[in-house]
Order: sequence, then structure tokens, then C-alpha cells
Amino acid sequence: MSASALTVNGLLDCRAVTQFAYERDAYLKELDTEVLEVGDDEGRPYAVTADTVFYPEGGGQPADRGTMDDVEVTGVVWVEGVVRHMLSAPLSSARVHQRIDWSRRFDHMQQHTAQHMLTALALARFGWPTTAFHLGPRQCDIELNIPDLSREDLDNLERAVNEEIRAARPVTVRYEKTSRMEELGIRSRILPQDFASDELRLIEIEGVDLNTCGGTHVRSTAEIGAVALIGVEPMRGGTRVFFVAGDRVCRRLVEHELRNARLRSILDSADDDLPDVIEFRITKEKQLARDRRRLIENLAEEAAGSLASRQDPVVARHWEDRDMEFLQKLGRRLVVIAPTKVALLTAGAGDDGLFVVAAGTDVAVDLAVVGPEVARMMGGRGGGTGQLFQGRASKPAGRRDAIALLRAHVKK
Repeated sequence: MSASALTVNGLLDCRAVTQFAYERDAYLKELDTEVLEVGDDEGRPYAVTADTVFYPEGGGQPADRGTMDDVEVTGVVWVEGVVRHMLSAPLSSARVHQRIDWSRRFDHMQQHTAQHMLTALALARFGWPTTAFHLGPRQCDIELNIPDLSREDLDNLERAVNEEIRAARPVTVRYEKTSRMEELGIRSRILPQDFASDELRLIEIEGVDLNTCGGTHVRSTAEIGAVALIGVEPMRGGTRVFFVAGDRVCRRLVEHELRNARLRSILDSADDDLPDVIEFRITKEKQLARDRRRLIENLAEEAAGSLASRQDPVVARHWEDRDMEFLQKLGRRLVVIAPTKVALLTAGAGDDGLFVVAAGTDVAVDLAVVGPEVARMMGGRGGGTGQLFQGRASKPAGRRDAIALLRAHVKK
């Protein structure tokens, strides 16, 4: 990794800023600041700035996106004590205008504050401690240290969280000495071993939670709007709870309504009947698939018997309306009941065809050699092992030459 430096007053350490802009004001969308360092990390340009409005990835929250001047910020990470902005192109100026993708930032603020609410109330009201948190692009999740949760459990937790959201609890940032954690009853994950500061950044939701966190949050729980718990799955002896919050709840509702409208049209059914109608259709489809497999096996058995009764050691047959499954079943059955025969089995119409070459164990035909040649003659390609070689064919007229080739090899 190579780097060149642009210094401001001799400083090359962005930690000269006690609190970054994103920490001071999560609602700040733009910022003018100096460039302290530019460089290249394995072909990816980056810049370090004296201050930053961009939140770097960490604590379960993804990094912000946006621009610095006209250059896209594709990632923001901590590297060796500084915030590094990964860029789509190198910067050339010593001072830049930063602008974050506000819709992405506010979405993350809603989801992250909702997570604090869920975690705090799951513990305080129900005794379920949180062990992990993940903020995803479509849904988020927390992992609770409880073996399983019923739908009633989820409904109770969801109801408790939404009641507190409607209470419009203020959400504030404060700083306290680490020595006061126990005194203040601060909820916290275990601090990292290399944590050297004697001061903690805390997010307080009035009357609900006081927690160590470096992320961005809304000013009031009312700005979350709503939280919906959408599912669970077992995870490492606990339970992962999936949720959406804020604007995602509305978007998800619209997506569901559009999907249901399409299903109602396709299935000619009311919303409440959709699960039963779909279940019935799936059951019927599985039965039809079983019936089809039996029919194909019967047809293949009959065709194999017919081909096996022929005197010619090389047999061939074509069907316009059969598929590869039928040709394979027929080929496998034929080499069992007629080990002295070689067969060219084809299906399809025009230049969209299929073929299978099947050779019995008592025939000295090497399909690894003959198979590719048959494919070439029929304008296709294929592969296989053992007694079957199969593929696609675009030249049905090549079937005659392929049969002649097989006869020549059988006579050797």
C-alpha cells in the first residue's frame, strides 16, 4: 500500500477531532473539511479527512454512502485509528465538500434506534438478553439468548416496543466516565480489550434504556414510526428475531399488498384463502409430478423393449415431443436388457434437439471417443460417463451420419 500525504497545520491524525461530525449531529448531511491523507489500498483510492460526516462501519451498523466533491464514497472504515473513506476515484483537492446519502443514513438511524428499544424491552420486560445485532439492507435482526419464541411472545414484545415508540421518548447522546457504568446502570456489551478511553458515548432513550453505542440515532422514538417483528430462526442455541422499522414497515406493507394482488389475480382467490389455495395447488402439482414420472418410466420401458427386439446391433429412434429425462431413462433401461446394442436416441423439432448415445457393456464402443464425434455431427455438444453420453443438437440432419459412425465402431 502506498500513500501520499496532504497535511493541514502539520497534522496527519484525524483523531485531533475529539468527536466527528456524525457523532456530534446525526442529522448533519453535509460538511466542508480538509483532506489529511490520500492513498491507494490494493487498487482502491481512499482519503482521510480532518473531520467527517460519514459514519464508518461498526457496531452492527453499515457505513454511510455519499460523495466527496463529485467523487463517490463507496465505503467508510476504521484503519489504524483513522477513518478511511474508500472512493470511486482519487481526490485531487486539499479541501472537500462531503455529502451523505441521507435516505440511507436516516433508515439506519431508524433501524438502529429500534434495535435499542427491542433489546432493552426484551431484557427488562421478558428477561431475554440480546447477544448480537445485524442491520441488513432489507431486514434487521437481533439474537436473543432464549431457545425459542412463540408467535404470542413476538406479539407481546412487538406491542411493548410500539407502545414506547408512540410515547415519543427523547433519544439523546451523553458522555460518562467508564468508572460510572455500574452506578448508572448502563446496559453495555463487553468493551473491547483495546478500549483505552476513560469516557463512554451513551445513547439514552428516556425511561427505557441507557446504552454504550457509537452509532447514529433518531432524536425521538416517534421518528421510528413503528416496528414489525417478521420472523424467527434458531441460532447458536438462541433465537434470531428478524424485524423492520420505520419507513421499511410501510415499504414492506406495500410490497406485500402488490404481491397479494398479483396472487389474487393468478389464483382467483381472496387474501384469506390464498394459503389454502396455494397449498392445494402444490399438493396437486406433486401428485402430477409423481404420475408423470411413472408414465415416463412406463413409456421408457416399452420403448426399450421395442428397440431391444430389433436384430440390428445399432438402433435409433426419434421423438418430437420427448425430453431429456425420457431419453436418459430409456437409455439406462436399454443397456440393461440389451447389453449387446448401441442406441442413438433423439428428441425435439428443428434446430432445438436433444440426443443420448447408450452403449451396452458387451459392445466395444468407447463413448468418451465416439460421444463427442456424434455431438459434432449433430451440431451440438455434450458429456457423459459410463454407458451414456448426452447433449444438445442443432443439426437433425446429422443423425444419419451419426448412426453410420456408430455402425462403423461396432464393426471394428
